[in-house]
Amino acid sequence: MISKSVPARSFYHTCNYIANKPGAEILLAEGVRSHDVKLMAEDFERQRQLHPSKELACFHGILSFYPGENPSDEIMTEIAGKYLQRLGITNTQFVVSKHTDKAHLHLHIVANMVNNEGNVIPDSWIGLRGKKIAQALTKEYKLVPAIKKNLQLTHLEALNELEAGKYKIYMAIAENLPHCHTLEELEARLQQQGIKTLYKYKGQTQEKQGISFKIGEYSFKGSQVDRKFSLAGLRKSLALQKNEHLQEPRPVRQQQHVQQPEQKLSLTRRWRTVPKEEQKNDLSALTTELMKGATSIIDDLLKPEGTHEQVPYEFTLEGYLRRQRKQNQRPKR
Repeated sequence: MISKSVPARSFYHTCNYIANKPGAEILLAEGVRSHDVKLMAEDFERQRQLHPSKELACFHGILSFYPGENPSDEIMTEIAGKYLQRLGITNTQFVVSKHTDKAHLHLHIVANMVNNEGNVIPDSWIGLRGKKIAQALTKEYKLVPAIKKNLQLTHLEALNELEAGKYKIYMAIAENLPHCHTLEELEARLQQQGIKTLYKYKGQTQEKQGISFKIGEYSFKGSQVDRKFSLAGLRKSLALQKNEHLQEPRPVRQQQHVQQPEQKLSLTRRWRTVPKEEQKNDLSALTTELMKGATSIIDDLLKPEGTHEQVPYEFTLEGYLRRQRKQNQRPKR
């Protein structure tokens, strides 16, 4: 169940609408003659004159039930009474009318904001208070909650031009918002559909404080279209979408396994990698290999260094013996 407050200036026109609409039925009336619309309006107007300075004395509220929901007249009368009481509209005239001309059952409630004693009934934030009261009554009577707009159950052709314009803006924003990351992108998309975006700025600065949407001759605040389409709500939705886009998982690159060149192990390191059982069996083979290596090294050290140059004659053995014979043949002094 949802609540809606409709501005009304004339008791006569409002009473005529709620009483003479096809299928309308008066469920409850207090302080007025409900059998005749003209007399009903006169009764409301007579009490309003108790406080002539109160111009907007006509309260017109609508309580709409979920499509297919059909509570009894007694339950609807009880709900309407609690709705007025919690709004603070007491000790005054009122009328409750049931309408069945649409797919959803709804009630029209008209009340005088000048009470029986001639005092004005406070109406500050009455629209917001009515929504909260309707939500509480929905839970209390276990009715179907109106969590979000269901466009499939909305007949745009049955709405007046004002309401139809609001729904067109709602559908355009709901369709384009998921594809935008900034307000500028959303504004450009809406402009293509004939919807102009207007901003309210703080004082003489460029700081945006509010947002409105205009289609044709009608303009609506973002919060009037839907609570989540206020400036703060839109910024929050755009920020969440931007963060989700930045945090999308990147494709994982397959790591290429580079084959490392095989390192040659020294003899001792290779020996350490051999199991102990095999070490005992191959000890003799390893010792023989080590001895061969040592012998080869010693032979290389003892081997005379070769040269391609001719050795001088005096350093040969023949030259040495010849020098000795010459010395022995010399006469002694």
